[in-house]
Amino acid sequence: MRSALACMALMGLLDGGAAWAQQTWSSELAAKVDKVFERMDKTTSPGCALGLVRDGRLVYARAYGMANLDHDVVLTPSTVFHVASISKQFTAAAIHLLARDGKVSLDDDVRKHVPELPDFGAPITIRHLIHHTSGLRDQWELLILAGWRYSLDLITDDDVLQVMARQKALNFRPGAEYLYCNTGYTLLAVIVARVSGQTFREFTTARLFKPLGMTRTFFRDDHAQVIKGQAYGYVPDRDTFRLSVTNFDTAGATSLHTTVEDLALWDRNFSDGRVGGPDFIATVLKKGTLANGDELPYASGLVHGTYRGLPTVGHGGSDAGYRSDYLRFPGERMSIACLCNLSSANPSELTRRVADIWLEDKLGPAPAVPVDDRPAVPLSAEDIRRYEGLYWQRGTDNYRRLAARNGVMESVWGQSGTPLRALGGGVFAGRTSDFRVEIGPDNRRRLTETVRGSATKPTMLEEVDPYSPTSAQAAEYAGVYYSEEIEPAYRIEVGEGRLVVRRLKVAAVTLEPLTRDVFRGSTGTLRFSRDGKGRVTGFTLNSGRIRGFRFNREHERP
Repeated sequence: MRSALACMALMGLLDGGAAWAQQTWSSELAAKVDKVFERMDKTTSPGCALGLVRDGRLVYARAYGMANLDHDVVLTPSTVFHVASISKQFTAAAIHLLARDGKVSLDDDVRKHVPELPDFGAPITIRHLIHHTSGLRDQWELLILAGWRYSLDLITDDDVLQVMARQKALNFRPGAEYLYCNTGYTLLAVIVARVSGQTFREFTTARLFKPLGMTRTFFRDDHAQVIKGQAYGYVPDRDTFRLSVTNFDTAGATSLHTTVEDLALWDRNFSDGRVGGPDFIATVLKKGTLANGDELPYASGLVHGTYRGLPTVGHGGSDAGYRSDYLRFPGERMSIACLCNLSSANPSELTRRVADIWLEDKLGPAPAVPVDDRPAVPLSAEDIRRYEGLYWQRGTDNYRRLAARNGVMESVWGQSGTPLRALGGGVFAGRTSDFRVEIGPDNRRRLTETVRGSATKPTMLEEVDPYSPTSAQAAEYAGVYYSEEIEPAYRIEVGEGRLVVRRLKVAAVTLEPLTRDVFRGSTGTLRFSRDGKGRVTGFTLNSGRIRGFRFNREHERP
């Protein structure tokens, strides 16, 4: 079977012929690249498919591992993968084609095409959706809050639209910030369908995939569809694997199915402009801007960056057991696609390791890995008392708790902690950051967090009073809470002296007390509110892509 897989590399030679390919590739290079994937190059593991493209031609394609462990189906360069957020560049391309047709304007108010979306008091444009500057809350986090189990319960476009129709607020004013938002790309796909009169799948197939010869590429909008030659996603489970696949009837933010061979044809379009022409390509690659004029690295489903001194354009993807990365080096006219059906795979790391080999003579020096050999200093009991505490970055939900366990200072979150190495003088070294505790003029402690070797501005945190509620105090928060923006009730109970959040179909979440009325758990940070008599009336939830999500206590329910 391994010899059969090795032969698949020959399938990647397109258009130029073997003689041409030998001028740009070699068995020595192939051997080095294959070694990058050797840990998954076996018949007992899921793995990855790899495609290397130069001047719009696939010069090497190889697959490592299995597409289906139930039936011993081997991965090949022709295997179809769910590629998650790599989908977004195709969704953006579709909306740009409609704009070229004069059917939409990028400055259209989204409500012109999706009137179900509430009026938030400031127009959200199609352009805002493309560049993740809309301020909309992210659909996946909202649906999880509303009781969906991600990739287990069926999620449809209608589900997304219904939960969005109930939203009362934005994360921020449109155009003011960048915050990655899957909702925007689902709405873009809905707009394409409504304006074109076709399904999103039909439009993208007719206008993008068919003209480019991408015969195995499509947006999956029916979770029950049989797909020939597809890879199933897996997650590691001790010494074996468990199936982990998506359950979506929604497309735009995700749900593209494709192969590394087809992605080579898409890559060629950036060079020859078969679909759209040069102006279209320039539009797709144009970076977004904020309302204040600041330029973003995010274009239209593509991220501009650099790797070892070379400009890059690309995007990754992650859903269930699938991981993917598509990385272009436009100046070198070289690209790498890596599609995986193993959740523990890191394709963005893999594409860069392949680049290290393939572009060795073009890349700048690899960044030096700093060695932190500063000696540790023993902590006395007095030192521990001096530096332990809860610290807060003003105006945020960023809290840092320092606490000692067995004489070692740790950065603690809930029941887990990350050991810090004491360096003396109130300085502690973590894995990638240094923490310095100082006494301010008001005798309150300050914590400064600095990322080593980074130009990032240090984070300043101030000491706040930690909260350890008594049983009676904890009982003040117990009750049933509702949000106008989702259906399920959230029940907060006291169990073994701690607050626990319970809701339908989701495991209970234990809350860690921070300061009075502020708790955090796996769902985010909860800030409880009180009325004039000191009674708890509700809480506001903030998480990664959701801000200011309000819950009211049952007796306060409107």
